[in-house]
Parts: sequence; structure tokens; C-alpha cells
Amino acid sequence: MSHYERNLELLNRKRVIYRRPPTTDKPDVENKEYMFFEDGTYQHYDLFRSTAKITTYKSLKWHILVIWYLNPQLDPDEFLDIALDIAAKTNGFVSFNMPVDLLRKVVYEVCMLDLDVPPKNKLRKIIFKLHSGLSKEEKLRIVGTLIGRSNKVHADDIYQCMIDIHDLAKKITIKGIASVLGVSTRTVHRYICSELKREKELLNKQL
Repeated sequence: MSHYERNLELLNRKRVIYRRPPTTDKPDVENKEYMFFEDGTYQHYDLFRSTAKITTYKSLKWHILVIWYLNPQLDPDEFLDIALDIAAKTNGFVSFNMPVDLLRKVVYEVCMLDLDVPPKNKLRKIIFKLHSGLSKEEKLRIVGTLIGRSNKVHADDIYQCMIDIHDLAKKITIKGIASVLGVSTRTVHRYICSELKREKELLNKQL
């Protein structure tokens, strides 16, 4: 378990973009606090919003890929420096030690990818605005209300719910997820895949 605080100032000093709202998808509901997409959007990138750390090589590669995609002005050397910052456990982004040689290989592979193709992203139905003024508890209640009202539960809804519960420093349970989303535990079991189950255990270990 890593107890290092995430050092976002490293990225801010280098003017790294790690957050971008949907570009063409339009919300079904929008107010001063959030945007709600009935069918969800894959266009919202918001790295490091949660307190949860990056727990796997696969997740680290995805974060690095999104940085590359959102910052096309970077040259390979600048990109490598940023990747090294993110992969250093003492900077608080990851929960594991990443071998430098392996990281360099990942960075090279990412640099070879086509920037015109958006990185695969999770579906987001609710996007809270940066200065909404809502507490984490209030956000979680809104998520439950809107997802429950839509009556369409997606695996990514469960993942987002897990992250939100984790941010409240609470243990993630099937019953807790079902309670927030306003669905039965059977529904959660139906949509929680093996990858989400592993993520659930990894997040609980960070508490």
C-alpha cells in the first residue's frame, strides 16, 4: 500500500493537460453542478480526479496514453519525463514500483500509436463540474438518483460507484454498490465482471 500524496504540481508546472470534457456529445441535462448523459459519453477524460491510485501496469499504460493523446505538443523526451513522474511511486500516482526499462518500453509503444484515434475510455453518465461546491456524499446521492431513474445500469456505472465509495474511505461491497445505484444485489452481480472484482479488491486494500 502506498501512502504518498499525489503530487499534481509536477504536472501543473509542466502545463500538462489531464482533463478534458466531452467535445461533441451533448448532455441531456445540464445545470451549474453537473452534466447528465442518458446514454453516457466516452469523450470525458479526467485523470487523477479520484483519490484511488493506479494499481496495475495496464492502468498505468492507459493513463500515459491519455496524457499523450491530450498533449499532442509534447515531444518524446518531454513525454518520457512526464511518464517517469507519474510512474515514480514516491509521487503518489501509483501503488507499485515500475521498472524504468519497462516504462521506457511502454512509452515507446504509446508514441507509436495514432493520436487521431481516441484512447479507449469508460462510459460516463454524470460529470460533475469542477467548482460545483458539492460534497462527496452529495455527489454520491446524485449519482444514485440519476442512475436509478435511468433504469440502465452499465458495468462502468458500477466502476464509477466503486471509485466514489472509495473516495469516502469506505469499504466497497456489493450491497453498498447496490444501495447507491438503487438496484438489487443480483443486478450488481450480473454486471460486475472479473476485472471489476479485482479492482474492487485492489481499491479496498488502499484503505
